[in-house]
Amino acid sequence: MQLYHQFTFMNHPDSSLECQRDAFSLPADVHYLNCAARAPLNKLAEQAAYDALLRHVNPIDVRPDDFFTGSVTVRSLFAELIHQPDPERVAIIPSVSYGMSIVARNLYRKPGLRPHQKILMMAEEFPSDVYCWDRVAGELQLSITFVQKPAEFPQTSLWNTRFLEAIDTDTAVIVVSPVHWMYGNWVDLEAIGQRAREVGALFIVDGIQAVGAMPFYWEKIKPDALICASYKWLLGPYSIGLACFGEFFDEGVPIEESWMNRLKSNEFHRLTEYESSYQPKAYRYNMGQHAQFLQMPMLEASLRQLIDWQPERIQEYCRRLMAEALPKLQALGCFVEPEGTAPQPGRGHHLVGIWLPERVGSRIIEPITIQRKLLANKVAVSARGRVIRLAPHLYNNQDDIDVFMSEIEDVLT
Repeated sequence: MQLYHQFTFMNHPDSSLECQRDAFSLPADVHYLNCAARAPLNKLAEQAAYDALLRHVNPIDVRPDDFFTGSVTVRSLFAELIHQPDPERVAIIPSVSYGMSIVARNLYRKPGLRPHQKILMMAEEFPSDVYCWDRVAGELQLSITFVQKPAEFPQTSLWNTRFLEAIDTDTAVIVVSPVHWMYGNWVDLEAIGQRAREVGALFIVDGIQAVGAMPFYWEKIKPDALICASYKWLLGPYSIGLACFGEFFDEGVPIEESWMNRLKSNEFHRLTEYESSYQPKAYRYNMGQHAQFLQMPMLEASLRQLIDWQPERIQEYCRRLMAEALPKLQALGCFVEPEGTAPQPGRGHHLVGIWLPERVGSRIIEPITIQRKLLANKVAVSARGRVIRLAPHLYNNQDDIDVFMSEIEDVLT
């Protein structure tokens, strides 16, 4: 069953992108500005899902090597996307919380670790990046420290400065994202990574709200781990993700002892000749049943599409798409973190927090109320704290922005 034509990859890295709505099955009257919550599947991933489902209606042709080949391809594609030269450092995981738990499970192995050191994060971090440390912090007598967001605007440059100043020899682990998941503030990963290496701290990046939509250069940033779920900016399915682990984790302890992660595991006729050795590098951290026969082909299709589109060009498209709307929002009394100009950091273009005024006249403005009103008119955004979070992608066009602006103007005037 062939439902969609195969799109031709352009491979023109210097060309700017136009709207790619035809690559998705979104209805024409839906204005989906919420990729930071969940991405719609593109048609290539849809087709891959149908093909995989049909293949497994009758699995007689599934061979032992088929349990492994899909993940080998996906790991290589993800490595290419993040400019990691060694795909063996990539593992298949089900979620960010799983990847962070791998890090927490191995923290006791860190050289120089001692009681009363701190696990450092930016304030208002996503719960998956916080909860995984509670137990291990108690066991190892560590503290969890948050660097608070500045009260004054613009916030990004000062927030980065405060974070860098908080990194010292009492820092055991640093957990950050390329952009803040609620507000879109850009984080200077290269500077933080350099400081982490100076003090001997582990440097962990949660890439779920950036990788795929922003360029990520592993060898420049040099994290100890990069952890991503696929269902947001990787445009993949839910409950599968990818993590890249540096040398610290090469001989570490996995969450699961999956038979698939051991040497010679593709030799099904010899599985009871138990093998104590793992496959090299990050392979030991693959989740159980990581073949994921339905989801893996979908993720492969989406990664191929993203590599063709290229994160740099996605950022530029989102910048152009939002360029006229953001000043209008500010004129309505909202605050938007500036883009930033080198060397001062600003915000990303794919995830923008719109700080709403607390009142318009005598009316109290509640972001969640505005989100619900927008959704009733088929405009999807997120309400996070005091912000409306806009998260556009290549499937969005000027009509989506115009409808959003019309609804917001109706509320704020």
